[in-house]
Amino acid sequence: MTRILGGVQSWSLGVTLPLLLAAALHQGFATVAPPTDAQTTAAPDKEPERPERGNYTVSGTNGTACLLAYMGLQLNFSYSSVSQNKTVQVVVNLKPNVTKTSGSCDPDSASLRLTTDAEKTNLTFVFFLNTTSNKYHLSEVSLSAAWPDMKAPFSASNRSLDYLQGTLGFSYMCHDEQTLNVVNDLSINTFQLQVQPFGITGNQFGLAEECQLDEDDMLIPIIVGAALAGLVLVVLLAYLIGRKRSHAGYQTI
Repeated sequence: MTRILGGVQSWSLGVTLPLLLAAALHQGFATVAPPTDAQTTAAPDKEPERPERGNYTVSGTNGTACLLAYMGLQLNFSYSSVSQNKTVQVVVNLKPNVTKTSGSCDPDSASLRLTTDAEKTNLTFVFFLNTTSNKYHLSEVSLSAAWPDMKAPFSASNRSLDYLQGTLGFSYMCHDEQTLNVVNDLSINTFQLQVQPFGITGNQFGLAEECQLDEDDMLIPIIVGAALAGLVLVVLLAYLIGRKRSHAGYQTI
């Protein structure tokens, strides 16, 4: 009985360790946004649900698509509130059904501008293509908003970003939520994103290059599965060795 209990304890310990390892790996891979200034910014009362994915297309001069984007977007920024008389932090989903799409495409740059008239919000993404390496990336994000509750219109931009890196002719895909930190008081959360700003053929996305977050999520089950398989093998070998020794203890009379 002691041997059986010991085996059960070893099995439980062996199963727990891989799961703890997987949890630690997932936490390490997660993207963490920098903290905001607690003295000037109040946390939102309730974060909205995951945003709806929107299809956004920018067409070139010949009428064909030169930029494709399919993603859910969430704005996270702070502003000075009239009604609350303090600086507040808001998390707002961009609604595709009330969002207008515009933009432009050049040989080495492409822009996507998303506008909502009701909230007077303008969000712009600018992509840059390195024609030598045939690699592109998101180089600029800007946001302007003029809400009735704002003491002054909000405006922020960053022209030295390096997000959403892809290869010419391929799309960039990231199913996991990721945070694009723009400036201290502005970040953009993306959900189930697929974007291609260059090298589009037939108005369709090219083959997808997955982000590191998606690759990490695929790696965790592989690690856990390999650990469990190794554990089963060890337990099986221990059982066979123990059984062989128990039979060797008996002698023929």
